[in-house]
Amino acid sequence: MSAVKKVLVVGGGIGGQSVAIALAQKGVEVEIAERLDVYNVYGVGIIQQMNALRALDELDLADETMKQGYPYGQLKMYTSTGHFIGLAGAPPIGKYPSHNGISRRTLHEIMYDKAIKLGVHYKMGTTVTHIENNKDDVTVTFTDNTKKTYDILIASDGINSDMRKLIFGDFKPKYMGVSVWRYAFKKHEDLDTAYMYYGKRSKIGFIPMSDDSMYMFLVSAEGADNPWIEKSAYVPMLKDYLSEFPAKIAQDIIPQITEPDLVNYRPIEASHLPEPWFKNRAIVIGDGAHATVPQLGSGAALALEDGVVLAEELDKADTVEKAFTAFMKRRHQRCMAIVDASETLAEWELLEFEGKPLPEGANIGQVIGKAVGTLMAPH
Repeated sequence: MSAVKKVLVVGGGIGGQSVAIALAQKGVEVEIAERLDVYNVYGVGIIQQMNALRALDELDLADETMKQGYPYGQLKMYTSTGHFIGLAGAPPIGKYPSHNGISRRTLHEIMYDKAIKLGVHYKMGTTVTHIENNKDDVTVTFTDNTKKTYDILIASDGINSDMRKLIFGDFKPKYMGVSVWRYAFKKHEDLDTAYMYYGKRSKIGFIPMSDDSMYMFLVSAEGADNPWIEKSAYVPMLKDYLSEFPAKIAQDIIPQITEPDLVNYRPIEASHLPEPWFKNRAIVIGDGAHATVPQLGSGAALALEDGVVLAEELDKADTVEKAFTAFMKRRHQRCMAIVDASETLAEWELLEFEGKPLPEGANIGQVIGKAVGTLMAPH
């Protein structure tokens, strides 16, 4: 690799491990600073569309991901009462299925094992408190008060990125007025692919993660000003939402929702970091730059792509600036197209949950179709 030899990645999630693996495959010395002392990933599950699997294939991980996950076909969509609406998602393409469902923990472990085999060094229980972002290198101060110099710093520490603040100053994500709930279950006997049901107060989806496991997601409107909910209310609220859906799979899981600690509840936020996402020798990727609401299920996929593309451009360029500029040219328009489409869908869903009419000319199918086409195009 001509542009860099020694890299620090801050944040050891999906995007951070993607870029670490991609760089290590090209012979770069990579360290990951991860604030957790030990990984204890929950997060329930992830939907991987073809573009996510394509990026994982470039990391030599797609086959293992599909082996440990659950490849399935197009998503079947229904009204709350069971009237069939249609299919969503691209058809299978080559070796890639329409979708692959997988536990977030499983995906994380697959990536971690690969990174370790490639020699990536993890600095657990550590993050960065100060950056000297120079034209030729970047020197960081860690939480243990040690200092170290790298060719570049890659910030992949999530939507509320501390590194983004150190690089660019204050920047706040935008709350979209809706929230997502997730809960894992034993795979239901009727689940042969993914299913989604649209209700008046919420929508729910059921995603297989393996031969014996699945997860449910539920999108609801919890108030534009205060989406905070006490943990003690998680179980009764989730059961109340599910009572709207008479489908057998929905009714069968209601008694199984018993542990508030197993409910993954998150207000949905989006971020649009103005371009460029880099300054001198530091760059932000993943949710810190372009967090997308999960209406198109592509946040993790875009982070995976970021890692692969950034490593490619660093490998081709003879300067960091050229590599970062080329990365922005490939990523900004693509990521923003998905972020914008996801936000539009979230805004329309909020209107529906509030009993308000959609804007004149609103076409949900058209927005989804265009976004799927973008995702299927090369990254």
